[in-house]
Amino acid sequence: MRITIKSAKEIDLMRIAGRILGRVHKELAAEIRPGMSTFEIDRIGEELIRSYGCIPSFLNYQGFPASVCVSVNDVVVHGIPSKKQVVKEGDIISLDMGVIYKGYHSDAARTVAVGEVSKQAADLIERTKLSFFAGMRYAKAGNRLYDISAAIHEYADRYGYGVVRDLVGHGIGTHMHEPPEVPNFRQRRRGMRLFSGMTIAVEPMINMGTWQVRWSKDGWTVRTADGALSAHYENTILITQDGPEILSITEEEERDIHYILDMLARKRA
Repeated sequence: MRITIKSAKEIDLMRIAGRILGRVHKELAAEIRPGMSTFEIDRIGEELIRSYGCIPSFLNYQGFPASVCVSVNDVVVHGIPSKKQVVKEGDIISLDMGVIYKGYHSDAARTVAVGEVSKQAADLIERTKLSFFAGMRYAKAGNRLYDISAAIHEYADRYGYGVVRDLVGHGIGTHMHEPPEVPNFRQRRRGMRLFSGMTIAVEPMINMGTWQVRWSKDGWTVRTADGALSAHYENTILITQDGPEILSITEEEERDIHYILDMLARKRA
């Protein structure tokens, strides 16, 4: 499979898919309460996706048995929903899901707090999100792919966090995973040049402790090696000459982008 440059028509379809996914994330996060099972979270997520006329990207993808990866606390990614796992006050949950709209994918992840969480957990969630935006500033036609990776790593490293290296972001379009791979950690080279019309999913996975992870026997669930908390933030983005366009956010989130970027610029100054 090769890197694809999307046409104007394809970009329009991916914009719709992204907006829908942004709304689903917002609506699902609002439903989460202590005492819910992760199975129930997945059920609501799938219902929301289908209510917008979309297909869940993850359901049965390479055998994954659910529509939403529900990853609690030390689970980095690919948490399998279960009727036996009940979330409680103080947990953090990473929700990773995708939608297919008229043959085109969007992929996004958010980490949400269940009720009141510790300051350390809240900081991890916020800083993981900000690491995405630190990298996103380099997602512009003419720049290099691994400039995104280095900026994510640099931001997370300031706080002593571990940046997961076993899993990376990816291209996206008519397939959920397309070239190129998008690491969240520093590379020796700057990588390929970015072109207008590329669509990629950038997804920092940041651990409060070590960057190292372990894979569970189920073949899916990835946990931090030291049992520390982990957070995940991901969006599907379009590369343009003027900078990135984030496709998988709501209109309300879009209004906050300039504030976030201004804040990051002030911290660098």
